[in-house]
Amino acid sequence: MSTEYGKLYVVATPIGNLADISFRAVALLKQVDLIAAEDTRHVKMLLQHYGISNKLISLHQHNEDKASVMLLEKLRSGESIALVSDAGTPLLSDPGMPLVKMVKDAGLDVVPIPGACALIAALSAAGLPVTRFCFDGFSPRTSSARKSYFQERLSHPSTWVFYESSHRVLASLQDMAEIIPLDRQIVIARELTKLHETIVKASLGDALELVEQNDNMRKGEFVVIVDGAAVDKKEQIITDEQKRILSALLRECSIKSAVAMAVEITGAKKKALYQAALDMQKVKEAAI
Repeated sequence: MSTEYGKLYVVATPIGNLADISFRAVALLKQVDLIAAEDTRHVKMLLQHYGISNKLISLHQHNEDKASVMLLEKLRSGESIALVSDAGTPLLSDPGMPLVKMVKDAGLDVVPIPGACALIAALSAAGLPVTRFCFDGFSPRTSSARKSYFQERLSHPSTWVFYESSHRVLASLQDMAEIIPLDRQIVIARELTKLHETIVKASLGDALELVEQNDNMRKGEFVVIVDGAAVDKKEQIITDEQKRILSALLRECSIKSAVAMAVEITGAKKKALYQAALDMQKVKEAAI
């Protein structure tokens, strides 16, 4: 007797405005055997709005390892499951990775149901270059760790993006201002698709002043986008792989030796590798 396995659907849900959900997502949430949700109480409001009455199970950061094993068995028995987070696309700074990895490793189907995502929504309206960007999830919780993070990104040529919470956004911008030039362009996007949606593009200095002076700019959920560092086109930019090799060498050698070996291994310019080594050393020292 053949067994037909169930499918795991990764379903994007609205990040604010309840209308920002696809017809496909609504239909699928009605059809699946089970919905795995980050917070069942929160998701119930969405389901009620669309007249969806379906079985819910919690899948959050505190139980996802154990719950994922159980959900995999349900898929193997032929049940279909929808994975949703509180808002937006699951796995992007939300639970779900252990389950998706487990299902993929087991050879079962994982089907994306695309939709709202705060990261993409903010980038689309930012007015900063988006051909290449780096997303880092939420910024570090402590001031020292944030400064190290900003130092690491200081010379990054691509646009970079992170999420921030209301109770840390001011401190985060203050830490950034100690590392990043105040004239660097940034975008602060808060409460996307909600009633008080605000998207501000300004210099870091002006943005910091705005958040310091306006209480409303410290409320809600935030996406912060930072313009990449200006690059001298005559200077060779080293790749992430070249940086990885250099970093590994620095753990065992002096800067001079590590750079010399990295030049031989990667073929990158000595000047670029040496500057990268100095930046890595600064980040290491700042973290101590």
